[in-house]
Amino acid sequence: MVTDDGEQLGILSISDALKIAEQRTSDLIEIVPNATPPVCKLMDFGKYRYEQAKRDKIQKKHQHITHVKEIRFHPHTDTHDFEFKVRHAREFLANGDKVKATVVFKGREITYQDQGRELLGRFSEQIADIARMEQEAAMEGRQMITIFVPEKKKKALEVNKQPKEG
Repeated sequence: MVTDDGEQLGILSISDALKIAEQRTSDLIEIVPNATPPVCKLMDFGKYRYEQAKRDKIQKKHQHITHVKEIRFHPHTDTHDFEFKVRHAREFLANGDKVKATVVFKGREITYQDQGRELLGRFSEQIADIARMEQEAAMEGRQMITIFVPEKKKKALEVNKQPKEG
């Protein structure tokens, strides 16, 4: 048996361990039940669960969840609309999100797949300085899809270049 301080009390019977736990107003918790003899610990279980929840909350707070943002085009997307969508994609990438560029083909537009590839190629060139292609252009039904992920090195450099407000 071990106390919450790490002090080892040795091998005790269950009744003796429970008496010691009662005297110290602690809980007797079986940590390793398969060991011979089983390892038990004296601790305040409520305090342990509270600290565990607190650690989990801090760990969850520090983890970054990556979202996939979608930018949709058509084979005949105009230059202004294209540039507008590129600006949005750059914002998403700067925030650390993935960008899924999709060219949607309606009706007979499916015959213009070469224009879709050319459009995604231009898009790729426009964001090449802050992103890398994770998945090449591929057809999925009536859509041509490419996925881009932010480059961490370039994102860090971009953040350092921005003037500090103060």
